[in-house]
Amino acid sequence: MAGTRDAILDALEELTADELKKFKLKLLSVHLRDGYGRIPRGALLPMDAVDLADKLVSCYLEAYAAELTAQVLRDMGMQDTAERLQAPARARGSGAGPAGIQASPPQVPAIPAPHFVDRHREALIQRVTDVNGVLDALYGSILREEQYQAVRAEATNPDKMRKLFSFAPAWNLACKDRFLQALRVTQPYLVEDLERS
Repeated sequence: MAGTRDAILDALEELTADELKKFKLKLLSVHLRDGYGRIPRGALLPMDAVDLADKLVSCYLEAYAAELTAQVLRDMGMQDTAERLQAPARARGSGAGPAGIQASPPQVPAIPAPHFVDRHREALIQRVTDVNGVLDALYGSILREEQYQAVRAEATNPDKMRKLFSFAPAWNLACKDRFLQALRVTQPYLVEDLERS
C-alpha cells in the first residue's frame, strides 16, 4: 500500500482552502472505530494537506486512514473524490482476473502475519525511551489504573516495557493497533526503523 498516503494527499489537494477547513472540522466529529483516538483540534486545524495526509496515516494506519478520508469526503458531498480515493484499493481487493473473470478464492486460508508489536517485542523492550509517553497514551483506553501504576513502578525503561508486554496477551487487535499508534507518536524514528527491518 505504498501509494495509499499519496492517494490521500491527492484527494486532500483537490479541496479548496474552505473545503479543507470543512474537512478538518468534520474529522473532529466523525465516528471512529474502537481503539482509535482523535487528532487533537489544536494540532489538526493549522495543518496543510501534506501534513494532514501524514498525520492521518501515522494515527490511523494506511487502510483505515484512506477509509476515514473517503467517509469524511462523502459526508461533505464529494462522492467523486471519495470514489477516486478508494477505487485502487477496490481494484486490488476485487480478485477480478483478465476480462473481468472472477478469480477463484485460494484454497488454503492465509495465516495472518504477527502484529508489529508482537514481531518487534524484543527490540521495543530494549529501544523504547519514552515509556511514560506510551503509558499516557494507553491509560484509560487499554491500561487500567493499577496496570498503569505497576508499569510506572519499574526502575528502568526495559523493565517498564517488559511489564507493559505482560498485559499484552489479553489485548485484541484494536488494542495492539492503539499501542502501535502511541509508539508512532512518541517514537516515530524507532517505528520507522523497525518497519524497514
